[in-house]
Amino acid sequence: MSNANPPGAAGGPRAARVARAAAALAICIPLFAQAYDTRMAGFVAADLRAFPQDAQFEHQFNGLQPSLVAQPEVLVQHDNGADRFNFIPFARLDSRDSRRTHADIREAYWLHIGENWELLVGINRVFWGVTEFRHLVDIVNQTDLVEDLDGEEKLGQPMLKLATQQGWGELSLFVLPWFREETFPGKNGRLRFPLVTDGNADYQSSDKHKHVDFALRYSHYVGAWDIGLSYFKGTSREPRFLPNADFTRLVPYYDLINQVGTDIQYTRAGWLWKFEGLWRAQHGDHFTAAIGGFEYTLYQIGETDADLGLLLEYSYDGRNDDPAEAPPVIFDDDFFFGARLTLNDVQDSELLAGFSIDRSDQASQLSLEARRRLDNHWTTELEGRWFLNSGDSGVLSAFRKDSHLTLRLFRYF
Repeated sequence: MSNANPPGAAGGPRAARVARAAAALAICIPLFAQAYDTRMAGFVAADLRAFPQDAQFEHQFNGLQPSLVAQPEVLVQHDNGADRFNFIPFARLDSRDSRRTHADIREAYWLHIGENWELLVGINRVFWGVTEFRHLVDIVNQTDLVEDLDGEEKLGQPMLKLATQQGWGELSLFVLPWFREETFPGKNGRLRFPLVTDGNADYQSSDKHKHVDFALRYSHYVGAWDIGLSYFKGTSREPRFLPNADFTRLVPYYDLINQVGTDIQYTRAGWLWKFEGLWRAQHGDHFTAAIGGFEYTLYQIGETDADLGLLLEYSYDGRNDDPAEAPPVIFDDDFFFGARLTLNDVQDSELLAGFSIDRSDQASQLSLEARRRLDNHWTTELEGRWFLNSGDSGVLSAFRKDSHLTLRLFRYF
């Protein structure tokens, strides 16, 4: 009879392999812990959105819209700073609109930083632009529209980014292999069109959401000037809307586009002069759009620590106003007026008020954003949006009864 132990028995070959692996792991864990720094942060929040007016369309809810949000963050960084992994998931649980209950990976990427270059692979959020009220050239990430109508919230975008930083500026190449569809409110939701947007989108490309998009951006600063130039070729982040066969729903249709954009900012004393412009070819046509203006800051007003910024911008968009021929746009001929009050206190209190008006039909929006830190972990926000003189036509007419206030309480960790 052989004296060899059977596989898996104590002292056998399998046990020996497990023991060696455990020993190797015991050695590697302290080395890994020494080489990498892991940090966790993020927040959870409770939202309460209130609509004073009854809904305009059938099936929409009235009154209050409570919801819960969670966005944790994990950062793992090598001690030498050359490698970094970032992970930011997001989830919202909404009580009134099933489509607003959703989850997303905002960021999950590996970044390697070389001497004059960097490589990023994974899911990330990228922001382009300088203006306050409309982010015209910002095109890499898709808008998470069920979060807010202002377009500030973005879905995570799978990408490969290769960038180089030289004395003549920074040049970045983006390869975007997976398209993210825009999110829309459901049948019961507020801030939607008269017809509910269909969940099954259509595409010009036969590859649909698997079409590989490309983007290129150059940025540099010369004295007081910050200059950005960008090019995008791929699936438009803004869909056209086509009615379905029985005219009961709207079907998003995503065209292939070519877009050239620029963003410029000039800084002098308390002045910030801003401009964004683009040219886009889409659906057999092309158009230009631009937004420009300034922000002037009055420092330590009334002999206090508070600063007051005064904003003025004008937006023009030359696209077709038929949503079946071009993506709908709200700000095609609009002035924006705003004021930003920063108290510079220990609570980081801030207030931003804005007003927009369309030159042709006087349709207007009034917005308010206030934020104040309560202590080291708790922060509260108040946001309001009012739709004024929206009339019976135009994009804003769909939201004329959707003026609302949102109170939000954050717990950071």
